[in-house]
Amino acid sequence: MRALTVTPGVAGSLRLVDDHPEPAAEEGAVLVESLAVGVCGTDQEIVAGEYGQAPPGETSLVLGHESLGRVLEDPSGTLQPGDLVAGIVRHPDPVPCPNCAIGEWDMCRNGRFTEHGIKELPGFARDRWRLQPRFAVGLDPALADVGVLLEPTSVVAKAWDHIERIGQRADWQPQHVLITGAGPIGLLAALLATQRGLTVHVLDRYPSGPKPGLVAALGATYHTSTVSELDFEPDVIVECTGAPVVVLDVMCKIGHNGVVCLAGVSSGGRTIDFDAGALNRALVLENNVVFGSVNANRRHWDLAAAALGRADPDWLAALITRRVPVAEYAAAYTAEPDDIKVVVEFRD
Repeated sequence: MRALTVTPGVAGSLRLVDDHPEPAAEEGAVLVESLAVGVCGTDQEIVAGEYGQAPPGETSLVLGHESLGRVLEDPSGTLQPGDLVAGIVRHPDPVPCPNCAIGEWDMCRNGRFTEHGIKELPGFARDRWRLQPRFAVGLDPALADVGVLLEPTSVVAKAWDHIERIGQRADWQPQHVLITGAGPIGLLAALLATQRGLTVHVLDRYPSGPKPGLVAALGATYHTSTVSELDFEPDVIVECTGAPVVVLDVMCKIGHNGVVCLAGVSSGGRTIDFDAGALNRALVLENNVVFGSVNANRRHWDLAAAALGRADPDWLAALITRRVPVAEYAAAYTAEPDDIKVVVEFRD
């Protein structure tokens, strides 16, 4: 069968293998036919040789952690042939740590978790893959064209879950939300904010292209100013760029009793002259919280599936700006100016 593979740590090693072995039975009882995989920044880093770990004893890694497929067989009876399904990316560590032991593998404490297409587990960019039933998330058939968005949606579902848990420390009635970055994570974070009835603002650097229209379609407001120039104090900020200056700016901008969720990952290596003491004073005196969030557990994946089911399917489809046949895979991993979400299609 076909599979997109890389040699971790080797830039330019991405290739389409035509004779890759069928998924091993020990991967799980649920056999799935691949429909599509999404491409994100993590995939780009792996292709560039900056990240990624092959399964033990192997030298290559099957790429792809944003999945969509149809069930071919499930002897457990959990799913039925033809069901639309996505695969949970992270699996608990083998110890397991206290969090992995209770299904909170997104909060793994020892770092021994594994991840499909990223760390020690083969990914979903292959014609067929297998999963254990507990890692297979069924989707509404109406999401057949957009269900590949489930993985990034699970990331923001976790972010909102934790934002709301933190908010419950007091009598908290948030109204204004700022999302920095209008990539897939930022736009999906905005979607979940509007589903909560909040007033949503999205800040991005591009004044044209598809992003302003997508934000407006949510009933949100699009900004291209700096964070400091905004004329309101947000109750919640979800930072999705990872840009160091923006990260610092949002921590300074958050309102009293506010919550800042850092969902973007910085590359590091950049030094900024900054008054850390003033920031500390503001955070303490205003009872603010800043926290990081990554990945998701089963609860968040189920919340994400429900959120996608409530969303406008046309709006979700507009997030996918390019669909690339697997035979032309190289184009999918080459960024274009108006890209939001790029998808590699396995279906014929």
